[in-house]
Amino acid sequence: MSELDAVPAWAALPIAFLLILGGIIVVVGALGLMRLPNFYQRIHGPAITITLGAGCLLIASMIFFTVLRSRPVIHELVITLFVLMTAPVVAMLIMRAAVYRDLRANKGESGVTEGGVYELPRQEKGDE
Repeated sequence: MSELDAVPAWAALPIAFLLILGGIIVVVGALGLMRLPNFYQRIHGPAITITLGAGCLLIASMIFFTVLRSRPVIHELVITLFVLMTAPVVAMLIMRAAVYRDLRANKGESGVTEGGVYELPRQEKGDE
């Protein structure tokens, strides 16, 4: 008897649903990364979907090992909290770095202009 045979049907259905849902969400994010035309649109695919897709996969893992071991397994909750807290912050920092890079290169792709939070330091005429 394998470990998979020990999982009852009431637990196998939500596990399968969460695995399929998480896989679909991650694939949609990867397609967004591949198909969208510029960096600012491309970053949204993985930034938004990684938290939900990884959350579904980790919750499915938590249910599976809780049923299999007959005791609560909460290691995945710590991983889920870490992913939920860090992924949006990292995406925001990457986007802000790209905006600053575009401002330095005087590109118009970002749609932002100097002023407020996006103010660049002024260079002296002798520095150029």
